Amino acid sequence: MSVTHVGAVASAHADDGGPSATTAIVLPRRRRGSPARRRRRLSGLLFAAPGLLLYAVVVLWPTLQSLQFSFYKWDGVSTAAWVGLDNYIRFFTDPVLRATLGNVLVLLIFFSLLPIALGLLSAALLTTSKRPGMAVFRWIFFLPQVLTSVVIALLFKRMYAPEGPINEALRSVGLGFLTKNWLGDFTWALPAVGLIGTWVTFGFCMVLFIAGTSSISTDLYEAARMDGAGPIREFFTVTLPGLRGQIAVALTLTITSALRAFDLVWITTRGGPGTSTQTPAVALYKSAFVNPDVGQAAAIGVVMAVLCLAIALAITRVSEKE
Repeated sequence: MSVTHVGAVASAHADDGGPSATTAIVLPRRRRGSPARRRRRLSGLLFAAPGLLLYAVVVLWPTLQSLQFSFYKWDGVSTAAWVGLDNYIRFFTDPVLRATLGNVLVLLIFFSLLPIALGLLSAALLTTSKRPGMAVFRWIFFLPQVLTSVVIALLFKRMYAPEGPINEALRSVGLGFLTKNWLGDFTWALPAVGLIGTWVTFGFCMVLFIAGTSSISTDLYEAARMDGAGPIREFFTVTLPGLRGQIAVALTLTITSALRAFDLVWITTRGGPGTSTQTPAVALYKSAFVNPDVGQAAAIGVVMAVLCLAIALAITRVSEKE
């Protein structure tokens, strides 16, 4: 916006012949965008256009198609039949599909709550202790983030085998009565898979919290010590509030990881024994490719996508509140 001087300039002479006083009326004038500015905007849009087009083709269009398919009963080959909300109703009323939500709630404990709790504890211990070799522990704990999920699943599948290292270790210390086929047991299969998720996400949470702890001002810790705070009180009054943003990030990523858990479950148990480890992602895969029901698979995908988005937004809103 430019400013121009318009109007009449009045000159008034004082009675004693003094200097004149000049009064100017200043009015704002809206200036249109210059051609150079418009060209810069257009060039920016042109640079972003390929990425936006690729995003629309790879993400937005399949999402809209999935939403459309969720209202049909279709096996992927024959003519699709309109069923309205039946696929969504079936997801919440069918005992097998509804049980996947219960399995996810159990996995949330192993994929989210345990890693965050252990990550906070490890970050507090590693940052307060200045002993040499702590960097090695950080590297060891972060190692699962470097390995692919397929390698991790195959590794633990071998460890959980009836003749695997875990059962052999139990037998070697005289606890052979505790050995079992961990991934083939209806009671222990889901916790066994959950512990894999704990091992995978723990290192990420720990490194995230260590990075957050290093950004907390040392003055806060000194003030807490002057008030007589011990290590535990110092953790809850200084460290934990200072890691609010990092905890929100860890909660968002680990919860969505549990809701989308597929590769670890499919490679280790394929949702079995029975349906004791079946998750919504596994049910989606089976509906789409094993027993083709594309409409049901699309409905499961839409529900889980909305659920992940709602959880992420809720965590963000809560973490932003003072």
